[in-house]
Amino acid sequence: MTTQQLRTPEQCAQEQLDAYNARDIERFASVYADDIQCIDLATGTIFCNGRQSLLDRYGPMFAEHPDLHCRLVSRVVCPPFVFDEEDVTGIRPGSSLHAVATYECKNGLITRAWFVREDAA
Repeated sequence: MTTQQLRTPEQCAQEQLDAYNARDIERFASVYADDIQCIDLATGTIFCNGRQSLLDRYGPMFAEHPDLHCRLVSRVVCPPFVFDEEDVTGIRPGSSLHAVATYECKNGLITRAWFVREDAA
C-alpha cells in the first residue's frame, strides 16, 4: 500500500472484521502490522506477538469454525484508536461471546489490539 492508500483507523477495524467474518486468514492478517501485539486486557497477557503468531492462532480457528461470525454492536472511533463492542457466535454451539476490542492503528495497519470478553448465554 502506498502512503496515499493508507487505511484510516476505522477502515482498519472494518477490513479486519470483514475478513474475520469471511474467515479469510490472509486478508485478515494483512490488516495487522508485522509486529502486532494482541493483549488480553483483563490479564495483560500478550497472546499474539507478531503476524506469524496471529496466523498461527486465527488460521486454525477460522478452519475449525465454519459458522464463526462477529456482529458489530457498536463502534467508537478516536484516532488512532477504534473501540468495537462485538458479539461472536459459531465458536461453541448455542452460545455467544460478548467482547470489546480496542485497535490501535498506525500507518494504515493495526499495531496493537486489546480484547476483553464476557461469556454470554
